[in-house]
Amino acid sequence: MGVFDFVREAGAKIGIGDSKAEKEAKAEAASAERAAEMAKRIRARKARKASEAAAEAKMERLQESKKASGLEAYVKNLGFDVDGLDIRYDDGLATVSGTVADQETREKVILAIGNVSDVGTVQDEIKVTNDADESELHMVVSGDTLSAIAKDRYGDASKYPVIFEANKPMLTDPDKIYVGQVLRIPAL
Repeated sequence: MGVFDFVREAGAKIGIGDSKAEKEAKAEAASAERAAEMAKRIRARKARKASEAAAEAKMERLQESKKASGLEAYVKNLGFDVDGLDIRYDDGLATVSGTVADQETREKVILAIGNVSDVGTVQDEIKVTNDADESELHMVVSGDTLSAIAKDRYGDASKYPVIFEANKPMLTDPDKIYVGQVLRIPAL
């Protein structure tokens, strides 16, 4: 009696175990299957992220379109006569185009849009039929009143109605201005 050595992977296959080559093949197949599954999950994750990003972009475009429509309605409700008024809005930038009769209307349209919440910049593409000099602009700071601005710009506080009239219909009361608001200061 004794112990006999055999080559484990050689001989008849009778189903009592896998050969080393079969184990390697199964391991490779399992590894390939795991890699394929991982790739599938990664593709699905990327597709979800792309879909979410597209949905977010679409929602942002919709909100910007609503903002632009709201700005156009606001300008029209103020009674400004702007032929071909078109306002586009993108992340705080309002681009306005159209044609107006005079410089005053152009400036008022720009100020009306610029003094709306969420608008940080107005890109002016408005054409003016009858050119004239531009007004100065003044950004209201804490402590400003129309009288104080008139005293500073015109040397006479009693000239505040000129500034008030120059900023109608955006201003409805000479005592209701706010910090950050931009006003037209026309030349006398």
